[in-house]
Amino acid sequence: MTEPKPEPTPEAPAAEPTAPAALTTDIVAGQGGVMTDEVGVVTGDLTLRTEVTGNDAVVRVQYKDADEWYTVTGAKATLKDPADAEAIHIVVSGILNRPEG
Repeated sequence: MTEPKPEPTPEAPAAEPTAPAALTTDIVAGQGGVMTDEVGVVTGDLTLRTEVTGNDAVVRVQYKDADEWYTVTGAKATLKDPADAEAIHIVVSGILNRPEG
């Protein structure tokens, strides 16, 4: 008598790449500051945050350790892959962080 063969189990689908819900970096705004939709230009010591919801990314700033967040003007995008948010965050940080003025 032959033993029954186990039925093959379906393979689990490959995991979708995911991005963190938010990436944050402390920056110092250069001359001219950072333009925001809500309050205009903000200057000085800031915290930059790139938020990801589904495939949408938005970059916001706040005065360091403050409660209010402001949307950086022009810094909203629909991403093909949410993992691309990290590259966006790195580029925006590099552009806006100007501690020497």
